[in-house]
Amino acid sequence: MKVLGHKIELLTGLLLHDVTMAGLQELRFPEEKPLLRGQDAAELENSDSFLLAVDTDWKEHDIETPYGLLHVVIRGSPKGNRPAILTYHDVGLNHKLCFNTFFNFEDMQEITKHFVVCHVDAPGQQVGASQFPQGYQFPSMEQLAAMLPSVVQHFGFKYVIGIGVGAGAYVLAKFALIFPDLVEGLVLMNIDPNGKGWIDWAATKLSGLTSTLPDTVLSHLFSQEELVGNTELVQSYRQQISNVVNQANLQLFWNMYNSRRDLDINRPGTVPNAKTLRCPVMLVVGDNAPAEDGVVECNSKLDPTTTTFLKMADSGGLPQVTQPGKLTEAFKYFLQGMGYKLISPRPAPLSS
Repeated sequence: MKVLGHKIELLTGLLLHDVTMAGLQELRFPEEKPLLRGQDAAELENSDSFLLAVDTDWKEHDIETPYGLLHVVIRGSPKGNRPAILTYHDVGLNHKLCFNTFFNFEDMQEITKHFVVCHVDAPGQQVGASQFPQGYQFPSMEQLAAMLPSVVQHFGFKYVIGIGVGAGAYVLAKFALIFPDLVEGLVLMNIDPNGKGWIDWAATKLSGLTSTLPDTVLSHLFSQEELVGNTELVQSYRQQISNVVNQANLQLFWNMYNSRRDLDINRPGTVPNAKTLRCPVMLVVGDNAPAEDGVVECNSKLDPTTTTFLKMADSGGLPQVTQPGKLTEAFKYFLQGMGYKLISPRPAPLSS
């Protein structure tokens, strides 16, 4: 599987469809893997069993891993060789705050009804999480990645398509580097492949002394324009980060994210024995978002033949929240580039 590399700049006022139709048609392959294969497709045409299965409520699980329990929320069950969509949220958020808007978007339902969807919450970040005891050692970013095979094994996934934001994008990228056979594709939003230097580390410490934790996290999540404008969205997230996420647990996650190492990747051919992501990757960032420089650098370190770069105008720091429609369409093209095509069920015949 190979995906042609693209840099897609979404200009103000243009729809993603208009920008990408010419360029992304090249992503389609003669040999396509339908999302519904063989017997699955026949079952869908002859019954409502599959539709009923994906419309059931989300189910919560606490999964034992080598580095502690992981809270996971899942909808649907594995079907044949289809991958699962596995998400990982940014620091300061949980799966609900990070992904609800995106996965509840109407057009996204046309995609996700063909997949089992699995949301992973970082340790202690889920709604209603108990506070970790004094002296608890929060897992490192590498250990967070090493927890994910337990999730894959628990549910019997053959492989996953990961969707990560910020810290979650870093975790999923690390996961794909360590366990490449488990990852078929990655959508990485706001990823920063660089660890913090001493100056950045000191600035973060100083910011922590002069700002509340929610405000410090907000400056990581949102663009400066959004923060200055103090938009309704920023106000809403300030309130939810303060009230929904356990603050002590969040502080531990925030500290660990800011002590991360450089993501050990290099474009093939640039250094001897270069490590890189072997699966197709779509990098996403909003125009003027805090992570913009990091995502651009990440793009420079990945294989251009398997990487798509999507820069979204007017989306702020959280494209999946502010522009779910454009991101959904980009995700659809990304899946097509991997060889998948979306198949909608035939309409039921009219009764006579």
